[in-house]
Amino acid sequence: MKKVFNYLRSMRFGLLLLGLIAACSVAGTVIPQGREIAWYAQTYRSFHGVILLLRLNRVFESWYFIALLVLLCLNLSLCSLLRIRSVVKAAKGETERAARLPVTVRLTSEGVDKLREYLDAMRCKSEVAGGATVYRKHGIGRYGTFITHLSILLTVVFGALALYTPTVVDRDCMPGESISLEDGTEIHVADFRIADETGRLDYRSHVQVTLPDGRRSEVAELKVNHPFSFGPYKLFQQTFGTTGAVTVTDLDGSEFVSYVSRGDVLMIDEGNRLVIDTLYPDYAVSPDGELTFDTVTTGAYPNPIYTGLIIADGERTPFYALPGQALELTGARFTFNAPVDYPGIRVKHVSPLVNALLVAAFTLMIVGLYFTFFYEPVLVKVDE
Repeated sequence: MKKVFNYLRSMRFGLLLLGLIAACSVAGTVIPQGREIAWYAQTYRSFHGVILLLRLNRVFESWYFIALLVLLCLNLSLCSLLRIRSVVKAAKGETERAARLPVTVRLTSEGVDKLREYLDAMRCKSEVAGGATVYRKHGIGRYGTFITHLSILLTVVFGALALYTPTVVDRDCMPGESISLEDGTEIHVADFRIADETGRLDYRSHVQVTLPDGRRSEVAELKVNHPFSFGPYKLFQQTFGTTGAVTVTDLDGSEFVSYVSRGDVLMIDEGNRLVIDTLYPDYAVSPDGELTFDTVTTGAYPNPIYTGLIIADGERTPFYALPGQALELTGARFTFNAPVDYPGIRVKHVSPLVNALLVAAFTLMIVGLYFTFFYEPVLVKVDE
């Protein structure tokens, strides 16, 4: 049992845990997290089964990653917190122990005087013990290792709070529009694209955040695995979608754009309405004039077509419409536009207190490392 306890508190075990946590973090950075299972099956065709089996699609929520964090906290606690008593105890009796040490260098009276002058000039504290004078400096350096271990422990704990306690909201937003959060924060999506100029899939949004106090961010680019932070919020490019868009010219001549998907109804009155069935990404016309529709897409709609029903005076009439075409119904006009790609944004809110605690832990780590490497304790005994 003692061997197990000693291994749990050893540096070797701590370094092993840090290496495993780093490997999990790399996997969680390289592999997009929290997507639908079908997305992994399509993107990682040859080894998506391994990703799902090992929960590499949700690394930071997996049982083994949480277990590694708990074990690291245990290791750091045993390494530092339980050793502080011996460090303090050793510090209390160091003057008496130094006074009992044998003399290693013999000096003349003049040499002793010069040594004392030098130690006084270096602002060493002196104390008489056992007939000798013991000079001390940088005594706080012996606590550097403890402070460093404590700061790492606090970083892990506060980092876990930042990882597992924030509120997460997934919202869709059409380009050119804004979404409002409960506290009054507004997120404006300037534009969004699925593919770049060469046709390569490249999901990117340009967003701007306005906080309740009026602070406004610059327009920032948001893409997969490249989140954007402003104030207490962190934004992620999470998903995407494509929806139909219909410009409705009402009976009084006013116009507005309605975003439509399967089953949506554009109503004039109870007896006259337009029902959207499906927006297909592509279609083909057979030699005999029949239409066949493509339902598979990776995000691009190369040749879109709308299908649906016109319900007028109790009669149901199927329709097909290409972007740019229009239908009229009892004086109203429905113009079908090109499909609109829109982003699904994940908004994560982290408490400012947790962020402040993380900054404090990092600051404490810098202090501990500085004491460890630049405040090496000095003890000089001078006697007759």
